[in-house]
Parts: sequence; C-alpha cells; structure tokens
Amino acid sequence: MLSFLPKPLVGVLSVLLYFFNTLFWFVPVVLLAVLKLPPVKRWQSWMTYLLDACAVAWISVNNFTTALFTRIRWNVQGLEQLSRKDWYLILANHQSWADILVLQNIFNRKIPFIKFFLKKELLYVPLLGICWWALDFPFMKRYSKNFLLKNPHLQGKDIETTRRACQKFQFKPSTIMNFVEGTRFTRHKHQQQQSPFNRLLKPKAGGVAFVLGAMGNQLHKMLDVTIYYPQGIPSFWDYISGKVRDITVNINVLPITSDLIGDYNDPIYRQHFQQWVNQLWQQKDQELAALAQKGVA
Repeated sequence: MLSFLPKPLVGVLSVLLYFFNTLFWFVPVVLLAVLKLPPVKRWQSWMTYLLDACAVAWISVNNFTTALFTRIRWNVQGLEQLSRKDWYLILANHQSWADILVLQNIFNRKIPFIKFFLKKELLYVPLLGICWWALDFPFMKRYSKNFLLKNPHLQGKDIETTRRACQKFQFKPSTIMNFVEGTRFTRHKHQQQQSPFNRLLKPKAGGVAFVLGAMGNQLHKMLDVTIYYPQGIPSFWDYISGKVRDITVNINVLPITSDLIGDYNDPIYRQHFQQWVNQLWQQKDQELAALAQKGVA
C-alpha cells in the first residue's frame, strides 16, 4: 500500500515498526516465561500455548508490515497439505537473512510456530535473545572435530544438549527449523568449499540427524523447502525496503521413515544418512536450476 514511498524511507519505517512490535511483545513474552518456571508440566504446557500465541501475533504484525510497504508477488506451492496439529522438521536452503522473514511469512498460522536452532552466543542479542529463550528456541554449542580430539570427554555432549532442548517440544505441536548448509550461500563460500552443487553449499547432515535422533518418532513430517529469488539473492535491507519483487517457495512434504532415525556415531547409519541428505540436496539443486531456466517469478 505504501510501496510508492522512496525505498530508503520504506526501509527505515519497516525497521521502526519491527522494533516497536518486538518491544511491545517483549513484556508479555518475558512475563509468561517467568510464570512458566514452576516445574508443573500441565501449568508449563498452558504457558507454552500462551507464549506461542504471542509469538504468532508478533509474526503476524511483522507480516502486516511487509504487506504494507512492499509489493512482493508470492509464488508458494505446497501449503495446502499442512496443519497446525502436526509436528514438523523444516529443511531449507539458506541464501539471505531475509529467508527467516520469508519462512515466517508463508508458514505463520499454517503450521506450529517455527523455532530455530541458534548458536549459544545469540542468547546475548538485546531483546531478541531473551525472547528466543522465553519461547524455548534451542540454543546449541557445537564442537569441532579438532576441539573434540583435544577434549574427548565432551564427545556426545552436543547430542545430549539437543535431546534436552527438544524435550520442551513434547507437549504441543511444534516446528523445528534447520538451515542444512549451516550458513548463507555466497559465491566465495561456494568456491571455498568446492561444493559439488551449482546453487547450494554442502549440506551438514549431522545437525538434522541429531534432531531426528533426539525427537525420535515424535516428529510427524519433514518439510523440504526450496527458496528462490528470481531477481537475485537479496539482502535483509533489500527485503524490508521493498526492493524484492518476486519470491518463489516450493514445499515438499516428506515422510520420516525409520531408516532416517539412528545414532549418528554409528558409521553405517552416518553413511546412509549423509547419502540421503546429499541426494535431497542434489534434487534441490536441480529444482533451483529449473526455476532459473524457466525464469519463474
């Protein structure tokens, strides 16, 4: 509606609305999180429902801001199969910080509120860090192979942390999000990795396997999400300032079969799961190539 305004002004106004919206919901979210502390499962479950309702309202206002200041043409396939009563694991390619806003925009009120695995350091981000903690976003501390070689007593600590984080999702339908590449796609990273894919970085199977191992059969379905920007990968500023015109998102619902759940420390399972993820990524790479060739908007 207000997309006719100068792009810099649109960006500034969007940032202000995002900020004041976050500030508004910060108080009830933190208050409910404090009320949730007593270790009574039924009480904590009620508080979780209220917290997620606040989060959905928070995202809804952000989505209104996007609709107010931009003219994005959305081409989204696969939403009709989804329900807010199921447990989901989302796997998606990652190109921009705008991806998070895109996912929140298309999935809000279609599936349970999306919760991302976050680096432990993000807990200290002003306002947002406390909100993420209050909303039970799982904070992870992953260890490198070299670090584990020097500190073997920490072997398996990451999966133990994952299991504890995922225990909070047992009592109501939840959606867990994982950017399988672990970082945003850039040409420099692509060349540095010598990625075998044309439009994707190498997938990191371990994080996905840890979630599946931690949550077991509790997850109902997997959502394979492909995000494509026809005009090129935008920055976060491009998105909020109205420079993005078209976004394509394809959603493929996959079953979570028993062979996908196992112990990632088992070399046979690890090899099988890595092959499965690589095959999924090969298909995604071909899908992105087909979208680019057709010029899909």
